[in-house]
Amino acid sequence: MIYVVLPAYNEEDALEPLAEKIALVMRELDAEYQIVVGDDGSRDRTPEILRDLVQRYPMHVMTHRRNRGLGETIRDCFEYVADTATRHDIMVRMDCDDTHEPRYIKAMVDKLNEGYEVVIASRYAPGGDQIGVDLYRRTISRCANLLMKTCFPMPDVWEYTSGYRGYRVAFLKDAIEIYGNRFIDLKGMGFTGTVEKIIKAKHMGARVGEVGFVLRYDQKLSDSKVVTSLTTLGYLVLIAKYIYPWGELGALWQRQAR
Repeated sequence: MIYVVLPAYNEEDALEPLAEKIALVMRELDAEYQIVVGDDGSRDRTPEILRDLVQRYPMHVMTHRRNRGLGETIRDCFEYVADTATRHDIMVRMDCDDTHEPRYIKAMVDKLNEGYEVVIASRYAPGGDQIGVDLYRRTISRCANLLMKTCFPMPDVWEYTSGYRGYRVAFLKDAIEIYGNRFIDLKGMGFTGTVEKIIKAKHMGARVGEVGFVLRYDQKLSDSKVVTSLTTLGYLVLIAKYIYPWGELGALWQRQAR
């Protein structure tokens, strides 16, 4: 079983085409699947479209009445999958704005089946690229990834900020068992939680790999939700907090991870 997690905020234009693409890929894989959508207080036609899609696709929708941010939406979706799925299942987390093509799911599943716990769809792996991203965003993203690579080095991993990832549900269950509600701790600091999960995977000793993918920012059908200043501050907080987790809680996490 493959669970596809889609955090959604005002994605009325992208949801139906994305659901169709996911269904096509799953037919090619001959895989059972469920799409898990976290509707984070959308104010456009997203709720209406989801009510229609639930009738046509294997889909579960979780709804926040008010916008609470990506961190809390991802936390709720991940906990749902951890509670619902078996340890042998796979979860794929994608963006919901049509910039992440579902066709890369097969490569991630193949990599997970080689024994990896986490697989990142990476712009910096062989075959990776990005289309429609301006020079400023390219530069900021590259610098952020090099900074995280320096502070939290992992073999053969260069993409820390991509949210397009595959996870073994066994890893997800173990991570929530260890960290509880603090698996994504910095929930209010922009897209910081995307990097935080990889740092915690490193602390757990998870095997993390990459597959190349092309980010299609030229296909983006909604406004960007990234607040660069807030996310940058979050990255600095992550470094200060996790370069070595101090205190009794950090020691507890380390013991449980071992």
